[in-house]
Amino acid sequence: MSLRYLPEHVQIVRLTLDLAHKEAKHLHYSESTLFSAPIDLEWVKSLNTQPEVSEKVEAFVSRFGRLQDHLGEKLLPRFAALVGENTKTLLDTLVFAERMGVLSCVDTFMAARKLRNTLVHEYMYDAQLFLESLFAAQKACHLFFSIIEKTEAELDQLGVPN
Repeated sequence: MSLRYLPEHVQIVRLTLDLAHKEAKHLHYSESTLFSAPIDLEWVKSLNTQPEVSEKVEAFVSRFGRLQDHLGEKLLPRFAALVGENTKTLLDTLVFAERMGVLSCVDTFMAARKLRNTLVHEYMYDAQLFLESLFAAQKACHLFFSIIEKTEAELDQLGVPN
């Protein structure tokens, strides 16, 4: 029987996937607590006077960015290396992930990457843009969670040991 993956990459991929699960758990918590109350334009405009709510936003934004980075810079490239793909750029990696069925759409992931700067800076300047970005980020969270689930399913299908 021949392997469909390179065994020397198994440990790092499994460790990276485990960390992705942990980061996703924290992001899911931040997402569910932040979006448990109605969010609208007035809510965004009031962030400067509500430090406890601003802290929730900052936790969400930080965790969103951290998981996004982890997926694009660690999990997906290491998964590619595991199956013998040599990806040199983020775009190469995302195209590979889309081809493998782990990522539904490269453009959607790239759009989610652009949200970080808006989420970090815009609530101070453009409340409407920040509001739209928050809702886009909430939607992107589910993309990130799906990538983790599908990567794990692919590893199991390939017979990659835990």
